[in-house]
Amino acid sequence: MSDLQIGLSAPDDLGRFDPDAQRAALAAIADAGIDHVFTADHVSFIDGSGIDGPVRLAALGAMEPRLGLHLGVMLLALRHPLVAARQIATLAEYAPGRVSIGVGVGGEDRHEFEVCEVDPATRGRRTDVELDIVRRLLDGETVDGDGEVFSFEQARIRPIPHERIPFVVGGRSNAALDRAGRLGDGWLAAWCSPRRFAEGTALVEQVGIDRDVDWHHGLQIWAGVGADAAEGRTHVAAGMQRFYGMPFEPFEKYTPVGTADDIVAFLEPFVEAGAKTLSLKACGPDPETELEVIAEVAARLRR
Repeated sequence: MSDLQIGLSAPDDLGRFDPDAQRAALAAIADAGIDHVFTADHVSFIDGSGIDGPVRLAALGAMEPRLGLHLGVMLLALRHPLVAARQIATLAEYAPGRVSIGVGVGGEDRHEFEVCEVDPATRGRRTDVELDIVRRLLDGETVDGDGEVFSFEQARIRPIPHERIPFVVGGRSNAALDRAGRLGDGWLAAWCSPRRFAEGTALVEQVGIDRDVDWHHGLQIWAGVGADAAEGRTHVAAGMQRFYGMPFEPFEKYTPVGTADDIVAFLEPFVEAGAKTLSLKACGPDPETELEVIAEVAARLRR
């Protein structure tokens, strides 16, 4: 069997259902052969919207133990590293072996950083420092701050996770690829071509050539589900424009749309280029159709 892992974004409106309906929705995802669910992480995005990624994953993990829990991506720069490490460790304690953390610097909304009293211009440097500190804390080390961003001394957390948690670094820039090679377990790509994916993963592994890493590269992507490409485009364009407050056109060439055949054809080159994880935010006429199509996509890609 293929080791390709396929995931779906957790349903946006799940919190509106009663607990039995929430469990049933997640059970249907697991029954369909989906490996994991993932969620975003925002404090106050664009109009104040957001969701605490680790808290949401904890709730999802308690309701359906068969699903992996992926965070894509956590904005580390908006949290103190000791708080972030504690959140992740607690999540892993109740969902051992199921947690994967994506880390990103954000950037679509500078004001989100400003209202958290973090200078947006420092978010790259701050993320580097925090990622190093969080990983060391989760490994059981006693850690001092770097002396520039953080000045704390002798910080540690107990208990630590029984299994090492993979961290993948999201982002499109060469700075993100460099960060993944120095500090991560792989690259979580988005909005790129298969050629860029292959070039990017090669660069990550070259940067980290002296590290002992079992590289795990992935792709996180929106997908439009429909009876044809035009219908799929309509659904995903509306969803992305609502979420990002931006026109769909700049993202169009990076977004699969249409039937299972269409989506498989779009994603196959990424799998051939070495993607081990595909995390899909599906937009279609209804949740049942979205799940049916993505389950077929997953089964065919694994073959």
